[in-house]
Amino acid sequence: MADLYLKALESERRSLWASARLKGLPKDSPERQRIATLDADIATHKSKSKPPQK
Repeated sequence: MADLYLKALESERRSLWASARLKGLPKDSPERQRIATLDADIATHKSKSKPPQK
């Protein structure tokens, strides 16, 4: 089953990253801070959705 929440997070991150790269935004801009937040959210979600190791 597709993880729509994860796909939405990754899609938002990709579009923000492309926009930030085109505009040459500094690391302390709101867009770049949102990218960092999304990275943390994606990592948290992936770690929760992993099945237990045997």
